[in-house]
Parts: sequence; C-alpha cells; structure tokens
Amino acid sequence: MPFQKINGIQIYYEEHGKGDPVLLIQGLGYPSGMWFLQIPDLSRHFRTIVFDNRGVGRSDKPDEEFSVALMASDAIELLRALAIGKAHVVGISLGGYIAQDMALQHPERVDRLVLMATTCGGPEYLELTKDLWSETAAFRSLPPDEMIRKGMALAAAPGFALKHPELIERGVRIRLEYLQPLYAFTRQAAAAYLFNSKDRAHLIHCPTLILAGAQDRVMPLQLTQVLAGIIPRARLKVYPDAGHLLFLEKAQEINRTIIDFLRGENEGGSC
Repeated sequence: MPFQKINGIQIYYEEHGKGDPVLLIQGLGYPSGMWFLQIPDLSRHFRTIVFDNRGVGRSDKPDEEFSVALMASDAIELLRALAIGKAHVVGISLGGYIAQDMALQHPERVDRLVLMATTCGGPEYLELTKDLWSETAAFRSLPPDEMIRKGMALAAAPGFALKHPELIERGVRIRLEYLQPLYAFTRQAAAAYLFNSKDRAHLIHCPTLILAGAQDRVMPLQLTQVLAGIIPRARLKVYPDAGHLLFLEKAQEINRTIIDFLRGENEGGSC
C-alpha cells in the first residue's frame, strides 16, 4: 500500500492514469475510496491522485487538534513528496475548505480549482445548518452501517437513496472497511467548524469552477453562491435536483464538466 510520511503521520494515497496531475480531496468522514465514480473517468485524461485525509481511511488518526490549514499542508506536502510542482485540485465539502486553503496559502501549487458542495464556512454556515447537525447527532446511537446509511441518504437529494441503493450501499461498504473512530470524526468536524474564508477568498485568483446541488442541506446553495461571488471570475454551475452527494448523484455530468474545465484554457490567469 502506498503511504507517505507527511507532517509526522502516515498518509495513504493512490495514483491512477497519466497526464497533468489532479488531486481529489474528500469531505468530512469520507475516505478517498468514495471517488469510485470519478477515478475511472478522470484517470483517462489525468494523473489522478486521491488520498485519505488525516483522521480517516487508512491514514493515521492522531487524537490531537486538527485544522483546515494543517490538512491543506498535508495535501501540499503530499504533492511535494510525489515531485509534483503544480496540480489541479478538486475538493468537496470539507475537501473544498482544504482546497481553498491550498490555493490561498500555496497559490504556486494550484493550477485550476474545482470546489464542490462547499462554502466559506464561518458563523453564517453554523447558524444556517444547526438544525441539520442536531438531527444527525441522533444517528450516533445507531449501528455503524445504519448510521452511515442514514447520513448518506440525508446528504443526498430526497429520494436518491431509494432510487440508487447500490451506490449508497457501496459507499457504506467503503466507509466500514476502515471505520472512522468517533474521536477522529470529531477532530475533523472541529477543524471544519473553525474554517472561515469569507475575508480571504477574494485572494484566490486561479481559474475556479464551483459545483453545487440546489437541494444540498449540508452546504446550502445560498452560501455556495456567496463563495462564488467572492472568488474573482469563479464559474458556478448548479444541479437543480442534486444534494450534497452530487459526485454520486450526478457523476457522469460532474465528471464531464470537470474534465472539460481542467482541459480548457486558463481563462482569467492561473495561480
């Protein structure tokens, strides 16, 4: 299994395909295996790198304070360890926070940026989603498989889990294989809660594509629209009948859109 020693811990990663490098970053509680519908398509065009964030999957799970800045440093150091000077970066949810921080702290390392189902974070986000997080807290008393299943169903648009149980069940199996301990989830969540890029996102100058589901309860569209308005020349594409799991819900469309964007000309310049 491929690991790199990064910032004092072991980070698990995989590489697929050849070409310009693209780094995919998952969200809260999700290991890199959840990119199973993206890896085959993207790896036909790019050197596609996925990795488990600290605290999830096969990467180490130290019981210590996490921050988005630290997780972004993990990603940057992984690129450095792989001798990659500059890469496209795709991040979803918490992964979108990490991707933003990479572009802000290390603009020379980020070519094109794709942010999916994410926001600026901050107090507005916490206030708008407090009822949702109270609702999901009740899931913690359930067996792990049912907790994951209900959480994914809630994250997707209404009805998606019933129409596509095979995708939900595959996600459940992936997450159960290296089940994230509650303390590690809490460490990741605490990092996410403290993130706020509202006063900094205007400094992201690389070509940026933002993808969002109109029915996303986890990262509400109105806050994603705020982010799109702050990042200079960011392009926003909204999927009306998708929720937070748009990378599963609209995989074929998402993949095509990402590939086209990453292969296009650098409108607006590069980081």
